[in-house]
Amino acid sequence: MIRDVRRRRFVFLAVLLVALNASFWLAASVFALPGGGFVQALFGRSMVRADVIWMENGKVSDTRVDRGVVTALSTVAPASVTLRERDGSSWTIPLAATVTVRIGATVGTLDLVHKGVRVVVTRPATGSADTIVVEGFGP
Repeated sequence: MIRDVRRRRFVFLAVLLVALNASFWLAASVFALPGGGFVQALFGRSMVRADVIWMENGKVSDTRVDRGVVTALSTVAPASVTLRERDGSSWTIPLAATVTVRIGATVGTLDLVHKGVRVVVTRPATGSADTIVVEGFGP
């Protein structure tokens, strides 16, 4: 009888812990802010730029991630943004016509991007940027 009570307590505690773990796992993905969370999770604040090679459905893709302060923005076709990165290098990155701009959970337009804003820009390695995430102001 005592053994059954202990076994029930153990099973109840094990199920409770598994359920709690699953809820934390799901909550992390639900409450994460879009865009910047990915870069923060993988690279941290010290990331300057990265080439990310990944495979999905048997196809290899190469994505370029750049972080820096906007020094120039051209909205005249073909649109581009120039970044000064943390290591001092400067890159002019072409922008896709359908570029998505995010600031926190808000999706906006290129009006959110201007000189002095710190951003993370992602693009296919051989293409135009498709996403800009505004992180803040200054270096």
